[in-house]
Amino acid sequence: MRFMTAGESHGPGLVTIVEGLPAGLEFVEEDLAAELARRRLGYGRGRRMAIERDELEVLGGIRFGRTLGSPVAVVIRNTEWPRWQEEMAIGPGRAKRPATTPRPGHADLPGMLKYDTKDARDVLERASARETAARTVAGYLAKQLLRTIDVEVLSHVVALGGIVARSEPLPTPTDLPRIDASPVRTADPEAEPAMIAAVDEAKAARDTLGGVVEVLAYGMPPGVGSHVHHDRRLDARLAGAVMSIPAIKGVEIGDAFEVAGRPGSAAHDEIDYDGAGFRRRTGRAGGIEGGMSNGEVVRLRAAMKPISTLMRPLDTVDVVTKEPAKAIRERSDVTAVPAAGVVAEQMVAVVLADELQRMFGGDTVDDFVAAAGRYRERLDAF
Repeated sequence: MRFMTAGESHGPGLVTIVEGLPAGLEFVEEDLAAELARRRLGYGRGRRMAIERDELEVLGGIRFGRTLGSPVAVVIRNTEWPRWQEEMAIGPGRAKRPATTPRPGHADLPGMLKYDTKDARDVLERASARETAARTVAGYLAKQLLRTIDVEVLSHVVALGGIVARSEPLPTPTDLPRIDASPVRTADPEAEPAMIAAVDEAKAARDTLGGVVEVLAYGMPPGVGSHVHHDRRLDARLAGAVMSIPAIKGVEIGDAFEVAGRPGSAAHDEIDYDGAGFRRRTGRAGGIEGGMSNGEVVRLRAAMKPISTLMRPLDTVDVVTKEPAKAIRERSDVTAVPAAGVVAEQMVAVVLADELQRMFGGDTVDDFVAAAGRYRERLDAF
């Protein structure tokens, strides 16, 4: 399974093509729309989230609500496109107001240097986190495939603006509606008011906030991934996929940074056999050992930096005059950490679905489910 996206933040729309899905996977457009709406969740989002609408059109790969085995193509129309046609003209011409003052912390200046342009909009439109809406199409389809073999992925906010939520107990899939109902998507109701207050304080200061999200995958069988091939190690693939999300600056598998300061006797997950299978006493490894899932909950965390577009712009340099200037200012959120958790879910789901397909194969969903079932039967007899 692989996917590609195309489109700019203020262009006509975003396009997603997902290849490699088996035939017979259920596709419900309303459920995809609901998943896209989850990406817009979170206290501290800007005005664009209130007016942005994800108008979907399926162009191929789906018939009568099922995948065909051919590439799935979906376009998400930009309802604001009429207001941006002149600025984002697809035909020849030049922008009347080129963006010449790149923002620190953004792709603006590196991209301008790379592509030899004095207009940051040539870069920022594609670098925008709006692109993650297109990823949600792939994430939704991946989640649909995972559910056929009872694998569920969810996320929650564990830190926002310096406010840290309780680490235990881990939320389960049944907790997801409650998490999504939280304005900051935290599973800790005691931390929620403090997180909201931190967002309000940052908004008043015209500043932005970062934080940490945790993604959990329940129901993963052991052995998914590889200890043989460096590019198929499950932890490496997950880290790379999550790091590809805009503004994510670090990924932790399990308790990685905490156990780095412990002796080995307090760093690993000891093994028991309970009559039904092998179990770990703890989850410090995050459900992955030696590049493979170990049968426990797969758990990772992602650190998101504060958004680089501030209502109180940072100092920069005008690339034309080379004089000191203030960075360009686009509409911005105070924080997008709650939404980042949803996008991280999508990327984790895509990697897991891909590796499970590699392991079990199948041109149809029934073939995939049958192969996974035979594998679980073998594990039960081990």
